[in-house]
Amino acid sequence: MKKTYLGVIGGSGLYDLPGLTDVQELAISTPFGQPSDAIITGKLNGRPVAFLPRHGKGHRFTPTEVNYRANIFALKSIGVTHILSVSAVGSLQEQYAPGCVVIPKQILDKTVGLRERTYFGRGVVGHVSLADPYCPDFQSTALAACQKEDVKVFNEGTYVCVEGPRFSSRAESHAFRAEGCGIIGMTAMPEAALAREAEIPYCTLAFVTDYDCWRENEEAVSVEAVLAVLKKNIDASKRIVKNILATLPESSDNPIFNAAQFALMTSAELIPAETKRALWPFYGKYWSSSAGHH
Repeated sequence: MKKTYLGVIGGSGLYDLPGLTDVQELAISTPFGQPSDAIITGKLNGRPVAFLPRHGKGHRFTPTEVNYRANIFALKSIGVTHILSVSAVGSLQEQYAPGCVVIPKQILDKTVGLRERTYFGRGVVGHVSLADPYCPDFQSTALAACQKEDVKVFNEGTYVCVEGPRFSSRAESHAFRAEGCGIIGMTAMPEAALAREAEIPYCTLAFVTDYDCWRENEEAVSVEAVLAVLKKNIDASKRIVKNILATLPESSDNPIFNAAQFALMTSAELIPAETKRALWPFYGKYWSSSAGHH
């Protein structure tokens, strides 16, 4: 059993959670470079919580420029056990109206290979299963937390992750709908995959801000429209985070804590020392054991 520690990756405005005490700002360097910003840590009703603005304070990084590997590594290095991603998304289905929350079940990755998307390589090979990219137990906690608030919430659907930073063409939007996608965003990947490699249960709270551009009789999505809905969502997201903190079990033996146990293919003695050092916080428990899962 591990003592749980909630980490929240999200937009600006989320780290001034009302009632947060023992607030600290941690500037962390990682073997994979600098995270998007300092991590804000604190306690709420005695429970630890950490916040990291995905795009940096003041929104300085495009979805492609975000250092996802450093962000996940930094949260893992301070002991975070569960990551909640708070994201703004477009809707690809009529029922997901702007203002509602979707807790998606699946991800379709349409990013184009510009992002560093794995901790493996540099002398170590691993294949982690991402059949179910989100943690079902953690999703249940998030769903219950949303249901306590006055927001319409759906625990279903597929998040299609596009490269950005532009919004879709109408043809793309219709194509994603035809593929069965429910919502569209730019940050779920490789964030979800890296969280799984780091053995951290991960869940997305996707706040719908617009209908993308597939509804021909409506104006196409604009930054102005997105920001207007986002402002309304910030207060709701703060209340939901507080509810999650109140209901997340204080300790957990989530199977995702050992997601890489049988994923590592390279014999420990063949892994370069520098690579082994960098990944020790993740996989040292396997490499140091006499059983040595290779």
